[in-house]
Amino acid sequence: MIPPLSIGFMGLFGRSPALRTFDADLRALDLHPKLVPEAVKLAALRILMAKTDGATLLDNDSKAAAELLAYCMVGAEPFATANGIHLTQSVEKRIDLALDDDTSSDARLILLALHANVIQPSVIEHYRLETDSG
Repeated sequence: MIPPLSIGFMGLFGRSPALRTFDADLRALDLHPKLVPEAVKLAALRILMAKTDGATLLDNDSKAAAELLAYCMVGAEPFATANGIHLTQSVEKRIDLALDDDTSSDARLILLALHANVIQPSVIEHYRLETDSG
């Protein structure tokens, strides 16, 4: 269990446990946390917290969100090279399911990556992702 998201005042209190866990999850996937904008990490954690009505996040939720964001940010081949084909296929299955259920947290995370412009063009092309411009 990860304590709820909290932000220290001007960095005086350090990073929240949720952000530290999320950074560690990203690093474990071979994506340096500094490559992910802080706003994206905070928004991702807020999406996860919405699933639990602001209650404590589960470690598995943080790990799953990091997997999805890492895949979106680096693309299929680099993700598979760093993390193996089984995890890559698992994430790709989650993306397929998210495209069918646009209310899921996975769909919201994909949309976050798309709107934050941190998603690989190959992922956009492969899944034919687009945003409504109206």
